[in-house]
Amino acid sequence: MSSFDDREKGFENKFVHEQTSEFRAQARRNKLLGQWAAEEMGLSGAEADAYAADMVKADLEEPGDEDVFRKVRADFDAKGVGHSDHVIRTKMDQLMDEARIQLGR
Repeated sequence: MSSFDDREKGFENKFVHEQTSEFRAQARRNKLLGQWAAEEMGLSGAEADAYAADMVKADLEEPGDEDVFRKVRADFDAKGVGHSDHVIRTKMDQLMDEARIQLGR
């Protein structure tokens, strides 16, 4: 194998690792977001755990964060939680940073 092939393989491995790490960070963020949202809606115990798990699944509907945001927005509206879109998006960003820290990124 030439040095060019080795280098190409190295870049491919790095890309796969970064994508896997980002996927894990997003899943962790979504769980943390689900826990926060559950608390804001007055859920606790098994209900809160189930809601957090549902939040992780919600992110698999489409690429990006909009599916997760829409779920939180709709659930907050249904429960009468008065947080603005800005508060939700800011919390999502904060929790993404937290998830990356928790995963050592």
